[in-house]
Amino acid sequence: MDFQTVMQELEALGKERTKKMYISNGAHEPVFGVATGAMKPIAKKIKINQALAEELYATGNYDAMYFAGVIADPKAMTEADYDRWMESAYFYMLSDYVVAVTLSESDIAQEVADKWIASGDELKMSAGWSCYCWLLGNRKDHEFSESKIATMLETVKNTIRESPERTKSAMNNFVYTVGVSYLPLHEKAVETAEAIGPVEMKRPNKKNTFLHAYENIQKEIEKDRIGFKRKYVRC
Repeated sequence: MDFQTVMQELEALGKERTKKMYISNGAHEPVFGVATGAMKPIAKKIKINQALAEELYATGNYDAMYFAGVIADPKAMTEADYDRWMESAYFYMLSDYVVAVTLSESDIAQEVADKWIASGDELKMSAGWSCYCWLLGNRKDHEFSESKIATMLETVKNTIRESPERTKSAMNNFVYTVGVSYLPLHEKAVETAEAIGPVEMKRPNKKNTFLHAYENIQKEIEKDRIGFKRKYVRC
């Protein structure tokens, strides 16, 4: 399938209701409004195609950018490629669910995510913390430095309230993911989440929301889901 065909197929799958939902979350034109599940048949035909992914990502069209992440070859992308994708990720659904997800399947995931977390930029920080969530929820525990993850929990505890809004959400998810998916620090994550308590997150044009890592970990404990790992990160 070539670039034009994919764009036509995506456009045909667009729904006005889905488009409105994406726009309410921060997407802007061009956007078709394709449900992610509706992309699966096209993804099955293409499988992995980095050159096509680059063409699609460069369009600035939200649906094409999302689909680019589905067919990208994470291990073929360099740190410069990820930085370039990150620069074009103009809202959290791209930074956290396209760029961070793609990065999490690469061999350089942790080092790139660490730089983004240290950047001071809201969406880069959000993508960096989100990348660790995808990593911890998928890879084996021994692939991480326990002391490093423990230090990151402390960082969240000490800085989450002063962090930018989208970064708060990703940090909250990080504590939750450590509590659920990283057994060596389950107890520490629970203690950290309890110490943090609810965190208010402001959202443009929407009611403020409260993030509850502690409550959400408790729900997973009740369902006996501690130690859960997902088989795949990308859909």
